[in-house]
Amino acid sequence: MENNTSHHILNTSSNLLGLCFIVLTALKIQNLGAKSMIDELTAIASLLFMVSSILSFLSIRSTTSRGPKYEKIAEYLFIIGLLAMFILTIIVSIDFIF
Repeated sequence: MENNTSHHILNTSSNLLGLCFIVLTALKIQNLGAKSMIDELTAIASLLFMVSSILSFLSIRSTTSRGPKYEKIAEYLFIIGLLAMFILTIIVSIDFIF
């Protein structure tokens, strides 16, 4: 059974991981980390995307029956990471408005 989802998860989660690092760096430079939960939520999202990338890679390279399990876990972690980024976007938008 060939998995088509793992390739997309690997590419997208690694790109979003880079975005999380950019956000964390910008928060550190501007010393905004202490004022809100933005840096903690970004760190959680980056951790989720990192583990999702690793599991997706393992799913692609796996020749055993564990490949689909890795892919399924990577999908769940990716979705949770996306939800964290969604919440992060809402928090940042509210900070800019008020």
